[in-house]
Amino acid sequence: MKKITFKEVAPFLVLAAVAVIAIFIPALPDYVDTKGTYNSADITWVLVASALVFLMTPGLAFFYGGMVHRKNVISTMIKSVAAAGVVSVLWIVVGFSLAFGTSEGGWIGNPSTHLFFKGVASGEPWGTIPRSLFAVFQLMFAIITPGLVVGAVAERIRFTSYILFIALFSLLVYCPLAHWTWHADGFLFKMGVLDFAGGTVVHISAGCAALAGVLVLKRRKVHMEHKEIPPANIPYVLIGTGLLWFGWFGFNAGSALGANSLAVSAFFTTNTAAAAAGLAWMFFDVLRGKKPSVLGFCIGAVVGLVAITPGAGFVAIPQSITIGVIAALVSNIVVYYKQKSKLDDTLDVFPCHGVGGMVGMLLTGVFATKAVNGLGADGLWLGNAGFLWIQFKGMIISVVFSFTMSFIIFKFINFILPLRVTSEEEELGLDATQHNEKYLQGTLLVHDNGKMEDKLVESGH
Repeated sequence: MKKITFKEVAPFLVLAAVAVIAIFIPALPDYVDTKGTYNSADITWVLVASALVFLMTPGLAFFYGGMVHRKNVISTMIKSVAAAGVVSVLWIVVGFSLAFGTSEGGWIGNPSTHLFFKGVASGEPWGTIPRSLFAVFQLMFAIITPGLVVGAVAERIRFTSYILFIALFSLLVYCPLAHWTWHADGFLFKMGVLDFAGGTVVHISAGCAALAGVLVLKRRKVHMEHKEIPPANIPYVLIGTGLLWFGWFGFNAGSALGANSLAVSAFFTTNTAAAAAGLAWMFFDVLRGKKPSVLGFCIGAVVGLVAITPGAGFVAIPQSITIGVIAALVSNIVVYYKQKSKLDDTLDVFPCHGVGGMVGMLLTGVFATKAVNGLGADGLWLGNAGFLWIQFKGMIISVVFSFTMSFIIFKFINFILPLRVTSEEEELGLDATQHNEKYLQGTLLVHDNGKMEDKLVESGH
């Protein structure tokens, strides 16, 4: 029997300790709405939106899992899904408090404000919805963000090390950025930075963390040997894109936090930008001598969804076409030059999410208009160059903070745990070496001595 080390038992001990402490947290009665503040339509919509955003996490697993080598499908998918477990527990313990607790100088929420969810269910409403519903909606954003980083470090990072990264990234990068941007006392919020649904908090932070992880982990062997790895399952990518696109309606339109015209506008800009970006990426590939592909359209659509996220509720529907097209072209070009470099971002997370988020933040500064719903500010297109400058400053602060902290986190993990698998494990594949599981795809009709039989075969054979 294999001897269990302390490093292997530590995660279970931490979870067990949290479970024991939770027993002694006193229960408080839920808030009773005697003032008629709650709006049942708003509550219904935000509940649905929360479920839609959660659906994006398994969608992301399919999206990434379909693009890696067949021997790393399971290991890639599980890292995205595992974030749902780690972040959900952390959010209850201290994450929500760090992001939305009483502000400490606009930098971070006081961890004791809602420690172990203290006072959330019994607290005052968040607008027209229960505070606990706002907390669960925000949880779904916190879950998917570290999951996005997986695509950059796929095929070479240890599972246990990535679990630790999820925890540290959530507490030290995501929660501070969420506080700065979305808390009424956050310093970026007070600066006037507009991020409707997570251009900085989700996509720039994940994209820059991806870049940091790539630099710390170094290149895969196949990347150094310039071997082209065929996607394991392109239909998986299409399924993942569909789930992401569907879930993104909750991501953006749900950020209106109500069943209102703002949600409708955000819903429409989201769909339009994704459609325009998918077409732009595919058509631009044709201009570069490639053939139109499912993979190209899917990647482009996701880039469009990323780019519209910060401005979904602040820009008009026609301009969302422009945002989608520009973001797709910029990210496509960045991917092209990245492929010529020594940067081994496995699934182009930084060019698509990092750069896409940056483009989205800046174009929000260009095309934002108060005419849509009376919120936010007019952008450069309407003569307000000052707002574009504010967006630019917010973007730079988010990029520098996210990259620096993530680089430190990856370095710290590498100091206490092996961050990267061995060359032998990398060669065999992480599905087998990290999880003792193997990705199998369908059945193949085989002719054997005049008999036709269904036999299970490995994907790619």
